[in-house]
Amino acid sequence: MSDLLIISGAPSHSAPTGVVVSYVEDHLRASGHRVALLDVRALPTLSLLTEDLRDPEIADAVSGVLSADGVVVASPVYRAAYSGLVKALLDLLPKKALRGRAVLPLATGGSQGFLVAMDYALHPLLAAKGADQVVRGEFVLDKNVGTPAANAALEAAADRFTTALTPRLRRVS
Repeated sequence: MSDLLIISGAPSHSAPTGVVVSYVEDHLRASGHRVALLDVRALPTLSLLTEDLRDPEIADAVSGVLSADGVVVASPVYRAAYSGLVKALLDLLPKKALRGRAVLPLATGGSQGFLVAMDYALHPLLAAKGADQVVRGEFVLDKNVGTPAANAALEAAADRFTTALTPRLRRVS
């Protein structure tokens, strides 16, 4: 099985993005994968925003991304943009950090109009970090989080993600 990392930009575990992250995490674990959760909000804010890679928690976060076989990036969408904390973390990564890793973007938001954040904001950010295996992710309206239809869509996205995983030995660094 694979070592996976979920980067969560959720403001809390009970926020819509937090609920989505929990659901996907459980699904990936049930599929036999080893899953680590990185709550960006729990990182030391000053070190994150000043890009202090000497901070042990920041260094561990970056190391976790670099050692994962696959990365899920989950963010709430505010005014058609992803979370600033998620961006701050991704900005710390080396330029090609996501090359050779399956990446699954997930987002939640209050309006269907925020769906554009996936294609016009989050995907370009992931591509800038070398993501060459971005799996078609899911955008879930806040009001639909936890519904059978949303859960089925999240399971399908997680299954696409696990199908795209590349074993560590064959991955390009």
